[in-house]
Amino acid sequence: MSSIRGRLTNNLYLVWLEWPEECFRVNTQDLSYLRKIVPKGSKVVQAKTRKGFLRALKSATHVITWYFEEAWFSDAPRLKVLATPSAGKELLPKEGPNGVRIHFGGFHGEIMAESVIAFLLAWCRGFFVSRHYPEGSGVVPRTWLSDKCRSLSGTKAVIVGYGRIGHAISDKLEKLGCKTIGFRRKNISRLKSSVSDADWFIMALPATKETDNLLNDSLISHLPKKCVIVNVGRGNSIDEKALLSALKRRRLSGAYLDVVKSEPLNTLSRMNDAEIPENLFLMPHSAAFTPEYVKMCFKELKDEGLI
Repeated sequence: MSSIRGRLTNNLYLVWLEWPEECFRVNTQDLSYLRKIVPKGSKVVQAKTRKGFLRALKSATHVITWYFEEAWFSDAPRLKVLATPSAGKELLPKEGPNGVRIHFGGFHGEIMAESVIAFLLAWCRGFFVSRHYPEGSGVVPRTWLSDKCRSLSGTKAVIVGYGRIGHAISDKLEKLGCKTIGFRRKNISRLKSSVSDADWFIMALPATKETDNLLNDSLISHLPKKCVIVNVGRGNSIDEKALLSALKRRRLSGAYLDVVKSEPLNTLSRMNDAEIPENLFLMPHSAAFTPEYVKMCFKELKDEGLI
């Protein structure tokens, strides 16, 4: 009986991270890393199905998962920590019973900042415009490309959504000589008066009612024509009809969208291939892709004292 009680006092880390994209699924190397960083005497259990997860939930003290229903708290009497790699708040309850800590991932900034900077550098150095060389084939002439390249250093980026991801983007841009200014809820009222000279308008916003269609006709009217839109937050924050119109009219220089209102991309109705202008670049919500993703999640939990 005493040995049973001893085992029950130990932590059990239940990991249920199954996802279509391979980099978002836990693998044997990730689990090996987790087992090295949990306290001695703890157990790590992987669930591969919903049924298996719910069966193991009753013994779990720590749960790391993409998805959790509020009703499941009653099936988890030992639960101390509920964590997800996701930065978005859509798949987990925002609050749990007393004593249960809810954690949303905050490690994405380093990865997503690289995605943003990769696009900005490619734009500055003419990688995209060279596709539209009038002859349509062969080597792009140096003389034609020479006045279409610029330096990222000396430009200005306005970042809306200045949390962990926004700060990470800002830090990397500043190191490359790009001036940045960040906006969050407390100073958003000054946004329109601060964008008239923006080269880049970068969005890293969560999906809330307050962020719905933040980039709309009114805000676009305050942006300079040279401005390029970058969205690595959530698709709800852009009025897509207004953006498409502005891009087609060259009211804005370009846009890079990692997210859209309706995903996946192949289900879109308003952004089908026939409607996408050449200055709009779409990616399939991939700004955080990296084979280190799950390991980074585990490391963050350790660093923040949740493991």
